Amino acid sequence: MKLLHTADWHLGKRLGDYMRLEEQKEVLEEICEIAEREEVDAVLIAGDLFDTFNPGNEAVELFYKIIHRLADDGRRAVVAIAGNHDSPDRVEAPDPLARELGIIFHGKPSTQIRPFETRKGLRLMHADEGFVALKLPDYDYTLRLLLTPYANEVILRQYLGTDDKEEALRNILRKSWQEMADRYCDDKGVNLLMAHLYFMQRGGEAPQEPEDEKPILHMGGAQAIFTEDIPQQMQYVALGHLHRYQHVGGTSCPVIYSSSPLGYSFSEAHQQKYVVLIEAEPGQPVATQKVSLQKGRKLVRKTFKSKEEAVSWLRENPDTFVELTFVSDTYIESETKKALYDAHDGIVSIIPELHLQEEQKIKTKVNLQQDIRLLFKDFFVHKKGQQPSDELMDLFNEILETDEDEDERG
Repeated sequence: MKLLHTADWHLGKRLGDYMRLEEQKEVLEEICEIAEREEVDAVLIAGDLFDTFNPGNEAVELFYKIIHRLADDGRRAVVAIAGNHDSPDRVEAPDPLARELGIIFHGKPSTQIRPFETRKGLRLMHADEGFVALKLPDYDYTLRLLLTPYANEVILRQYLGTDDKEEALRNILRKSWQEMADRYCDDKGVNLLMAHLYFMQRGGEAPQEPEDEKPILHMGGAQAIFTEDIPQQMQYVALGHLHRYQHVGGTSCPVIYSSSPLGYSFSEAHQQKYVVLIEAEPGQPVATQKVSLQKGRKLVRKTFKSKEEAVSWLRENPDTFVELTFVSDTYIESETKKALYDAHDGIVSIIPELHLQEEQKIKTKVNLQQDIRLLFKDFFVHKKGQQPSDELMDLFNEILETDEDEDERG
């Protein structure tokens, strides 16, 4: 049995002023091509399907188009869970139609999928809250999935039936997973856990994460989930939430964040993105292979000390989004900024980095009796370590003249 694991599509997400939908279309079509070329039997999408609770029509249309292609008219199972960026209700809304194509949308921990069978022979054998067992075409054994979409701590405690605020949520999840695994997951089928959570190895180094995900790394402020909480019956854990590919250690089975298909913040600059192929059979360790994704602009952080050097690199690397740091002993002239933006259409931000000469760093005593223009220059040098530009002084003079005209009229 061959499976494909992907996550964190974030359809509709922007990078600064740049819309990424066309790139997302290209990379998701690349994922479809991998699934078709490798003839995978099921696709697992581990949360954050969209970037917001209310995605735009174009993002929604793209999602359904890609899911429909992946399902291959009911021959290939597609299982998608909600992430912290998703609306659980929106994720589950198309369920009646989706089941006709063998697509399972699991938005809430308490969701129980209704039985179905597609014309191509894909069948839901059994379902419980947070669990499905699928009979895939051409296999005489089942694929069992423990499903844990993202939910805040209150919802999870309600679902798991506990009001004990002192008990760590990881312990509650461990008990729930283990009970489900003991009930349904013997060695006669393939057993996987799919979740949109923050996992780490107890005592190990915390997995890396993008800057904009740091506030919600822990579910509802709860502790991280340890890999030792995973039931022994599991053969693979398909994770979403963190955007860099990483294999979390601490258990006998692979526990893997597949990565997002595109870089979505500059904390992900220079990262290679992947999907994961899984070959599994009952009672045996799985084989995994990460497959590089090539589509979409790469995110790059670059530092330059001259306009000529920056412009040359920008022209040679057009298929990127750039966070550009410009090192200088003065502010960045408007002429320099214009040359940079003219050389490249994907500059997200330009960050000035001042390297002051030692004599510029010496603080001087300011003469408060001097002309206000000289006083402004001294203040600027004192605060910025450099002389103000002619353009800045022209603007300052214009402000002064405006004030003087108002005083005369008054």
